[in-house]
Amino acid sequence: MTAIILGAGGQDGHYLKTLLEKEGLTVVGIGRSGDWIKADLTSFDAIVELVKQHQPNYIFHFAANSTTRHAAWKENHDTISTGSLNVLEAVKEYAPHCKVFLSGSGLQFINEGLPIKETDAFEASSIYSASRIHTVYAARYFRSIGLKAYVGYFFHHDSPLRSERHINKKIMNTAKRIASGSGETLEVGDLSVKKEFGFSGDIVQGVWQLVQQDNVFEAVIGTGKAHAIEEWVDLCFSLNVLNWRTHTTQVEGFVPDFNILVSDPSTMHSLGWQPKVGIEDLAKMMM
Repeated sequence: MTAIILGAGGQDGHYLKTLLEKEGLTVVGIGRSGDWIKADLTSFDAIVELVKQHQPNYIFHFAANSTTRHAAWKENHDTISTGSLNVLEAVKEYAPHCKVFLSGSGLQFINEGLPIKETDAFEASSIYSASRIHTVYAARYFRSIGLKAYVGYFFHHDSPLRSERHINKKIMNTAKRIASGSGETLEVGDLSVKKEFGFSGDIVQGVWQLVQQDNVFEAVIGTGKAHAIEEWVDLCFSLNVLNWRTHTTQVEGFVPDFNILVSDPSTMHSLGWQPKVGIEDLAKMMM
């Protein structure tokens, strides 16, 4: 069996590739940098060529710029919206046996501070969430004409492979530099904001579990446990034998996108999936 991973250069692509190869699959990785195959997701012809050449059993679409900034509107539309449509149509025409997985986000739902489930209503609160919502309706349409198109809604998750443009890795790396004598100060926003601290390796195991069955096609894949950012900061500095309060300053006027963002992963639990790595083990891993 063969699987194509779009966005293979990211943390989710890395851990999924490792998992699939252990399962005996041949993995074709598509990425923007590194040694991956280069393919323009906005080009239908390029996606068709990939599908015709490899006749995959699975396609996993992880490619995206994970930011809600409006300035990234075109990149997110091209990669998420157009890319998903190109994949779905190419599979319909040239590999209808193939299962397609599209990554979604907890950010595309109405967030009233309660655990979010896949059956909750959407809200286009950012240009990023608008693109994600578009792909869900595309998946539902193609599913109605016979394709096995899955959507997994992701919440915050990390790994040692995160770049420092992601806040959790930035906090960890800053704590490590301070412990080494850098003399710098960590600038933080609202430490009371609560979110999930999942591990990418656990999340992609949930992805694989989801596509192994044909009854549930959309599911929240999260830990279901929210932690204040202050807890993460404390863990990162404690692991470096530091008191975070003496090395941080708060950004004045900072307004968070949400006060809490947490999942209700009960559907995935019913399929037999549970995350294994908690916030403390994740922090130790990222050290």
